[in-house]
Amino acid sequence: MTQKAIDVFRSCIPLFTTLSDPARQDIILLLAEHESLSVGEIANTSSLSRPAISHHLKILKANRLVQMEQKGTMRYYSLTLETSVSQLKALVDIVESDCMG
Repeated sequence: MTQKAIDVFRSCIPLFTTLSDPARQDIILLLAEHESLSVGEIANTSSLSRPAISHHLKILKANRLVQMEQKGTMRYYSLTLETSVSQLKALVDIVESDCMG
């Protein structure tokens, strides 16, 4: 395996860690069905508390999976998957070229 392949794998670790949590998966899937949602709207569909939802959104935002837009006192979250999808495509490409002969 080349150093480039190792680097690509390592760069995906934060993304995989973020995506490994079922609550964050649920939030991503919910946001995929809506243009944007507030913390309260997300919490209304979940058994998690608002603070727990906010915690997961903070992690998703830090890993560039969601973005937040402030409208007055409300914060609305929407998906921003372009960077993550590009990262995963790069991983698939390097695995196909370096690991599959």
